[in-house]
Amino acid sequence: MVRYARPNMALTAMVAITHPDKVLFPEDGITKGDLAAYYDEVAATMLPSIQARPVTMERLPSGIGQKGFLQKDVSKGFPEWMERIEVPKKGGVVHHPLVCDSRSLLWLANQNCITPHVWTSRAPNLYQPDICVFDLDPSEDQPDVLRTAALALRDLLIELGLPSWVKTSGSKGYHIVVPLDGKAGFDEVAAFALAVAQELIKRDPRSLTLEFSKADRGGRILIDTWRNGYSATFAAAYAVRARPGAPVSAPCTWRELEDGSVGPQSFRLSTMAERIARVGDLWSDMPAHAAALQRPMDQLRGR
Repeated sequence: MVRYARPNMALTAMVAITHPDKVLFPEDGITKGDLAAYYDEVAATMLPSIQARPVTMERLPSGIGQKGFLQKDVSKGFPEWMERIEVPKKGGVVHHPLVCDSRSLLWLANQNCITPHVWTSRAPNLYQPDICVFDLDPSEDQPDVLRTAALALRDLLIELGLPSWVKTSGSKGYHIVVPLDGKAGFDEVAAFALAVAQELIKRDPRSLTLEFSKADRGGRILIDTWRNGYSATFAAAYAVRARPGAPVSAPCTWRELEDGSVGPQSFRLSTMAERIARVGDLWSDMPAHAAALQRPMDQLRGR
């Protein structure tokens, strides 16, 4: 059973950023205060896609040059107003934080959380994903091959009657996302994603693979569909990544990807506010296109 903990909204706690001058990105001089200011500035745009999704915090207290850690549980040391969700696990439960307002984002930043990673489902419907995620992870720096793979995935989804949205990973690849109606469970969504990947690999076996180990990929691009399993996560839209330059995993348009004007690390903490002011939230209309999976899955089975 999933237990959903709602906050006392009468509380008006403010988030104080401690040690704002701490440098988190040494090569760029980007501080904890800069990180918090970024999340505060993009909160209104970021919240619709991250809201009510269980969060795993990627925390780097000593900056990106030192080893950090992933934190799922916030059983202690969280403010009373912070929303959480109690999720069963083997031998116990995990209390994941939920980001439902800008102060929640700031609280994460104050924990030196550079990247919030989120589930594909939302509370309280934790077992029914509302998105399907494909993570294209290249083994080598081949931007043309990566772009071709992303567009081929988009076109296959169109064949199946499914519109898709894309964002940069802020790392090496792209995340392609399909909005769902929330009626299918994790097993169904994961099976669908795998079937799509297998069909795509049939069409281009020289460039694409499902081999997770880089040693076994032979330079091919991994179509990572494991983001669709229960409790699996992916970098939230507009999340900063723990890499030099503070790249951001941000939505882009298919046209930008087609013409090569956007790459996996094109967007940065220092430029995202201007980008949002210019293009707005490119994922704002995604929920209006939420789809059922039965017909696309039947199409794939018939191939």
